[in-house]
Amino acid sequence: MSADHGKAIVPMAESKINMRGLKCPLPVLKTRKLLSTMATGEVLVIECTDPLVTIDIPNLIRQTGDTIEQHSKKGRVLTFRIRKS
Repeated sequence: MSADHGKAIVPMAESKINMRGLKCPLPVLKTRKLLSTMATGEVLVIECTDPLVTIDIPNLIRQTGDTIEQHSKKGRVLTFRIRKS
């Protein structure tokens, strides 16, 4: 019997969540809940339209100790890529 050492490395899971149209505090509450269920290294990508998330999400991430890897704005849509620490 030979062991299969040629297996590909599986990347960490990434979840993309559409929170467009939700108003504060729902995007932050949902993000906090989702992060609490994730394993270290997993990535959460959220899309929001409430401009208050530009303040609220960074504040949440400071509290949780996770990392915002990227954030962007395209039109009204604000996108945050968060890695669970």
